[in-house]
Amino acid sequence: AGLGSLSDWLQRKQTNLKELDLFECGINDDGLQAFAEGVANNCEELRLSINDSITATGLSHLSRVLLSARCRLQRLSLNGMDFGDDGAKALGVGLAGNQSLRCLHFDNADTNLTVRGWSAFSTVLCDTSSINNTYLSNHYVGELYDDYEDDDDIIDESRVLVYSRLNEQHPQYAAKCKILMSHPHLDMKTFLRCDLKFLPLAIAWFERAKPCTTLTIRESDEAFQSRELTAMYEFVRERSTDVLERREALISEAWKDQITMAKEETKRLAKDKESLLKDYNRLRENIEQRGEKIAQLEEENRRLAGLLSR
Repeated sequence: AGLGSLSDWLQRKQTNLKELDLFECGINDDGLQAFAEGVANNCEELRLSINDSITATGLSHLSRVLLSARCRLQRLSLNGMDFGDDGAKALGVGLAGNQSLRCLHFDNADTNLTVRGWSAFSTVLCDTSSINNTYLSNHYVGELYDDYEDDDDIIDESRVLVYSRLNEQHPQYAAKCKILMSHPHLDMKTFLRCDLKFLPLAIAWFERAKPCTTLTIRESDEAFQSRELTAMYEFVRERSTDVLERREALISEAWKDQITMAKEETKRLAKDKESLLKDYNRLRENIEQRGEKIAQLEEENRRLAGLLSR
């Protein structure tokens, strides 16, 4: 009842709570369900460490709150809790749709996670089933657990570390790097429904993703360019009909432009000819007028010469 009242009070007051420390408070699944929504939507940091009565069932209640767009929780501490693979899977459901949480702390030694649990976290941070699912993965959680030990036998554990550090240190490149890491061959079939206007967008994406060659994938410029050209070639090859149609359309448009330009030039020349003809006629009239004037002056000169000779 007390935890439910706390949740109601937080939601009613819309409190901007920075931190709530419930360390070793004997909270169980029902208690977590009672106050999860109020705390997650009105608190930035929640510490639930050493509440070992909380199981995967309780974490599933918290996970549903993490999916809410109203969730403000940024840091969650679950140290000293053995939530196991089922708890990791339950948390993964909430993390998959959460954009606020940055840190999820728990003791690696206490959780008793196996490959199944680490795989759940790994899939949340980078779902490799398709390019689109990789893009929609969680690129926000930068700290996922404490006391990391590099165990080569648990591959997904190492991947979790790589993905979470990528989220933390290079958030602007996280999605691009994960796509390049998980999909050496970028299958362009997903984008075949797009027309050729997609091509410059794809080229621009590769340009923005180029820093990933030094961050995670450790790929030479030549190898990266080869991957880009291969992807572009496959897209154009599959859309070859569109390419030919577009080529014919461009040629047709070019001819139309040439014809239009030729017509405009003909009109301009016709106007120039008309203008030149008017200038010619005007000059000829001027010359004729001057000829008449000269003839009059010559006639006048002869008349004056005749008078003087008398």
